[in-house]
Amino acid sequence: MTVAPAGMTDEQRKAVITAYLHAFDNGGVGSDGTAVLDFFAEDATFFFPKWGLARGKATIARMFTDLGGTIQAATHHLWSVNWITTGTDLLAVEGTTHGEHRDGPWRAGVPEWGAGRWCGVFEVRDSLIQRAFIYLDPDYAGKDTARYPWL
Repeated sequence: MTVAPAGMTDEQRKAVITAYLHAFDNGGVGSDGTAVLDFFAEDATFFFPKWGLARGKATIARMFTDLGGTIQAATHHLWSVNWITTGTDLLAVEGTTHGEHRDGPWRAGVPEWGAGRWCGVFEVRDSLIQRAFIYLDPDYAGKDTARYPWL
């Protein structure tokens, strides 16, 4: 008789995503030494604005290398995130950040229209991220203002 692995709870899925975000903020290594890529399934997909869709861990690694060349430091404000859970593998998290980009610093709410607010839609199964789609304004330093007359 084959026994299917037990499903994950929403709290377990949230814990995986929180640990991943801590690792991202800590230069790619979690507090327990887990490498940031080890939070992902081999065939995971990851979308990031202005980069596109990365399919598989090798391409996700390339995307992180590309992003790492522009972001010197990032801190996700995990104490104030909003979770949307579904009771399935799919969940979303909305939050704020601050950090240092090669073009300058950013902090959510400074200015109010600037970078730092984000939303991520994740699929977590078997304690691994299968899918991560991140939605944010990648103009961290707020330099792309000429194209928007209301700014």
